[in-house]
Amino acid sequence: MAPFTKAATALAALREDVSGQVFAPADPGYEEARTVFNAMIDRRPAVIVQCESVPDVATAVRFARDLDLHIAVRGGGHSVAGQALNDGGVVVDLRRMHEVTVHPAAKAARIEGGATMSHLDRACQPHDLATTGGRASTTGVGGFVLGGGSGWLDRAFGLAVDNLLGVELVTADGSLVEATAEENPELFWALHGGGGNFGIATALTLRLHELPAMSMALVLYLPEHGRQAVRTYRNLIEAGPPEASGMVLYMCAPPEDFIPPRLVGQLLCGVLLTYAGPEERMRKLAGPLLALPHEAEIVTAIPYADLQCMIDDPPGLRNYWSAEYLTGLPDELVEVYCARGESLPLPTGTQHALWPQGGAIAAGPEVWPVPYRDAAWTVHPFGIWEDPADDARNIQFVKDVRADVQPWSTGAVYLNFIGDEGADRVVAGLGAENTRRLAAVKREYDPDNVFRFNHNIKPA
Repeated sequence: MAPFTKAATALAALREDVSGQVFAPADPGYEEARTVFNAMIDRRPAVIVQCESVPDVATAVRFARDLDLHIAVRGGGHSVAGQALNDGGVVVDLRRMHEVTVHPAAKAARIEGGATMSHLDRACQPHDLATTGGRASTTGVGGFVLGGGSGWLDRAFGLAVDNLLGVELVTADGSLVEATAEENPELFWALHGGGGNFGIATALTLRLHELPAMSMALVLYLPEHGRQAVRTYRNLIEAGPPEASGMVLYMCAPPEDFIPPRLVGQLLCGVLLTYAGPEERMRKLAGPLLALPHEAEIVTAIPYADLQCMIDDPPGLRNYWSAEYLTGLPDELVEVYCARGESLPLPTGTQHALWPQGGAIAAGPEVWPVPYRDAAWTVHPFGIWEDPADDARNIQFVKDVRADVQPWSTGAVYLNFIGDEGADRVVAGLGAENTRRLAAVKREYDPDNVFRFNHNIKPA
């Protein structure tokens, strides 16, 4: 840490040099600027730089390096581990850089590093185009894509990294580099799952796909019908087209208009069938689900950008998540999954999710560092609650889910779905051979491990 006088002088110069806004702890707006999605994260950076341009990002990086301050990077702020913040360091906040430029003829979009899924999806919607995005509209595009990228469209269009065409990156020395299949190809490879380890992504270019219609069926069941609903959904997906996706979800029924008032606050098993196509085809697929005894249903065409908002959780709640990737979903595992769902902590927002892989995920290029591609299903216990007194039981529920499914686990994991679970889980999320190769790329672009507030890859 630099002497106070040097730091004060450098901070004053930083405020002059950047076009965005700079927050120090005493500044109005600092508390709001340091708030992230997970309310369990309470960190106090020395400086938050809300950048408006690539030169702002480079200036913020050089400022931090000159003062020997750690750097965290904020896009959407959705990291459950709070990787968008640090204590006593610099946060490079990209949220003001959210422009999306769609090129319909080329079926591609350039997305600035602070854009969220909503920015991307709303820009693409008028052109009947889309690409694989996260399952929440407030997720940051940059962290989502560089971490691998799983969403409602991945069975149809592949993982987000399968659609990555280029990245503009500010590196640890404040330089701007571009990574494509032709330019800096080894860096480009590393950015297909290696996350924010190699620099700050100020823009990404993604391939788009035609999506003139999207539809969905959400069917809610009492827990006693959960096993039959899960088996029915499994059979439908495994025999169905890659356009079909969605998830199964045990949850505490929220106070929504489509929920019968008598069920609000009660445990329900929900099946969401999403379909990258028109409603009439989706209805044929959904028939077996609708034929089961159920309490509520929504069956409709829906714009993809609206579907993306459907399960948005509000910020300011406490979060603890994890995931396991599964070799299959036999009846024995259905029983284990449903039994654990029936022990869901109530009344909280914690969810017990299960969704399919396959399709374009499994058929995608195996070259990228995403070792979970060949898994058949994913279980994702998603702890979310309000009262700190509920911390222990919600965290334990997530851990219990992981323990339950170990006999069927592939051992791999999508790192965007987990918090800080140790170095071994980072290797599980990248693959051992990939990790060694990534460490060599890290040595070239970030030999001092400046970008360490992530699922960290140490330089070779």
